[in-house]
Amino acid sequence: MNAVLAAAPSAVPQQDPCCFHCGLPAAPNAQWTVAIDGAPRQMCCPGCAAVAQAIVDAGQSSWYATRDGYAATASGADALPAELALYRNDDPRFALDATDCEAVLLVDGIRCAACVWLIEHRLLQMPGVVQAEMNIATGRLRVRWRKDGCEAADVLRALHAIGYPAWPYDAARHSRQLQQSSKALGRRLFVAGLSMMQVMMYVAPAYLADDAVNRGTLDDGMAALMQWASLLLTLPAICYSATPFFRGAWSSLRARALGMDVPVALGIAAAFGASVIATWRGQGDVYYDSVTMFIFLLLCSRWLELAARRKAASALERMQHGLPASASLLAGWPTARIATVVDAAALKAGDVIAVKPGEAFAADGDIIEGSTSADLSLLTGESAPQAMAAGATVPGGAINAGNAVLLRVTRAAGDSTLAGLLKLVEKAGSSKPAMAMWADRVASIFVAALLLLAAGAWLWWHWADPGRAWPVAIAVLVVSCPCALSLATPSALAAATDRLLAQGILVVQPHVLETLHRATHIVFDKTGTLTEGKPAVRHVSRMGPGAGPDNRAALHIAAALEANSAHPIARAISAAAESRIAARWTAMDVREMPGQGLEGFVCGQRYRLGNAAFVAAIAGNDMGEPDDGAVPERCGGGLTTVYLGTNGAWLACFYICDALRADAQRTVDDFLKQGKQVVLLSGDRDRLARQVANQLGITMVQGDCLPQQKVDYVRQLQRGGAVVAMVGDGINDAAVLRSADVSFAMGSGAALAQAHADAVLLNGQLHAVADSAHCAGRAMGVIRQNLAWAMLYNATAIPAAALGWLNPWLSGVGMALSSAVVVINALRLRKA
Repeated sequence: MNAVLAAAPSAVPQQDPCCFHCGLPAAPNAQWTVAIDGAPRQMCCPGCAAVAQAIVDAGQSSWYATRDGYAATASGADALPAELALYRNDDPRFALDATDCEAVLLVDGIRCAACVWLIEHRLLQMPGVVQAEMNIATGRLRVRWRKDGCEAADVLRALHAIGYPAWPYDAARHSRQLQQSSKALGRRLFVAGLSMMQVMMYVAPAYLADDAVNRGTLDDGMAALMQWASLLLTLPAICYSATPFFRGAWSSLRARALGMDVPVALGIAAAFGASVIATWRGQGDVYYDSVTMFIFLLLCSRWLELAARRKAASALERMQHGLPASASLLAGWPTARIATVVDAAALKAGDVIAVKPGEAFAADGDIIEGSTSADLSLLTGESAPQAMAAGATVPGGAINAGNAVLLRVTRAAGDSTLAGLLKLVEKAGSSKPAMAMWADRVASIFVAALLLLAAGAWLWWHWADPGRAWPVAIAVLVVSCPCALSLATPSALAAATDRLLAQGILVVQPHVLETLHRATHIVFDKTGTLTEGKPAVRHVSRMGPGAGPDNRAALHIAAALEANSAHPIARAISAAAESRIAARWTAMDVREMPGQGLEGFVCGQRYRLGNAAFVAAIAGNDMGEPDDGAVPERCGGGLTTVYLGTNGAWLACFYICDALRADAQRTVDDFLKQGKQVVLLSGDRDRLARQVANQLGITMVQGDCLPQQKVDYVRQLQRGGAVVAMVGDGINDAAVLRSADVSFAMGSGAALAQAHADAVLLNGQLHAVADSAHCAGRAMGVIRQNLAWAMLYNATAIPAAALGWLNPWLSGVGMALSSAVVVINALRLRKA
């Protein structure tokens, strides 16, 4: 806000219809007014109205009475770029609902927790802004505002005014920004390193001349020449390499906030200023070597931090570049096969596109011609390609790893599976967990305390030993490391979530890892979570003597009878027949007996398919024993037996069940070994739920649960002090997923369940929940290590500097190493 005030220091006459804030002409029908000192004042636009209202709300309305110029306009130093000034609330990128807008912005110039605090605090002061969350690790800001409160351009203007350029998030811009930042930082680092090495050459004789052996070997004239040479060689580091620190400190002070750059800039300025004075006077200590080394080491720390941020965003960048920019459209298919290259964003449902080997599928669709294999690693983390034949559904973003195919688009590129995942990832990268917010608050207080301590150290040493006052004060300013404290949590969480995303586990909410680590109860849904979610024929046994049909023929007959039934068991038999039998028979005169089964004619022979009593009516009461009566393993949803018989003969028995997931037992065992309480909460019949629980070794089980009963059960656990993690699949799980402390949705589950979950298992593997728990434990361990290191370092180094035990150059080494330790330790989480 002070950046806006800077251009207008005193009173000016006001002439209507000019804007009272900026002086530009106001439209005759302009409706924007702000009450200033009890009088309504005309404004030319919502931006001026928002800034003026913020000035009044901050109690600074007296500024208008003392200014001698208008506030900065679009031609001022803090002007908003013309293309950003055009953004309005009706832009589809900002649409949220009928009353609110929401945007993910890419913010430049973020350096520490104080920057985060300043951005969030300034935006929340604007009329209409209801939420502002800045993520220091990713550089993304999520803002939500009311449409009737301000415009999108006003939000961007407010950020530019306090020194933080921002744009609507775009993957290409983000990539370019990181590359530009890396190149600029590399140039500054090179200049600082070159200055440091050259200065060291000129200060080395002075150090050697001061030792006991060489004392007096450097005369005063040569010493002065060395100091002047060091001054000239330090100027490039001060005027170029250190400008980001001075610019950041000025922006913080101008906005009345204390950022990490403030003590850094003060330390550099104090050391350089004292050195210049000593050089000019020809007496006193100089610190050119300490200044250049401090700038170089601090830039090295920034380089590591930038590298960590780029690596933390690597998985997201891969996803954002997963959808191709163009597609080969077959507009005249099937009569013509001429392909036209079109913008992928222009594809709509029903379009037919050709996908060549090695290309990405531009949108979700069904293969209508050809067969291939698809690489889904970008979406699920599964590296093995999956076979895709005609009729298979392929998600947008998958890679065609086999033959050329034709795809009929079912959803436009903007609504594809990958596009939906990107929206969730963007949401995930713009929020902060409680631990990070705690570290931000501590870091912002830390800087103020540090400045007071430096001033106190200077005063004490000025009284005790005036010659050491400046070196001690500089060392205190330089040795502190608030950035290590503010980076301790977000750097670790960013590395951990990037690793999980690469494994096919999408963390949507920021609290997932720390809450999962504290979870006491792991609650699983049954159908589609512990089980595969669909009944299937697990075994076929022949029955009765004689040369009846074999298993394949029996399945063929049963599928013919079930061909027109929508019952889940019918779908299971039909699916088994499709996978095992090439030919298809036709059943005639099929009749369905509700609750019993089906009767019909196949090749002129009457058959019955259903329960034992129904089939016995034509096959006879002497059922006999199946030739292989072994119950299939892993039947988690209860075993159902379906019999096939004909006149006077039993033919076959089909074992149908909803099988347990292959990794269900391993997942449950893993949590039990961690000391977690595992609960099975299902809407299925209590008897079936208990069968699954007994098979998996789960002691707490509840069946016959309606959605609200699931919610009540979870809340009852929470009232007893439990921290509940919920894993579910399906629309009826959405409410309980939202009620749990942390929740996971299977990637193959209903979209509503995924929308309400805190994390999504894109790979569809249940054991990914246990993998997330292990990763959460490692992440919390690294965060504790980082916080402990940052606090221990500052608690040790700052008093040591205040007592005069550390000189400025050694303090610079410690400060840079402290930040490097935090970042490097966090990057360990990216390894499996």
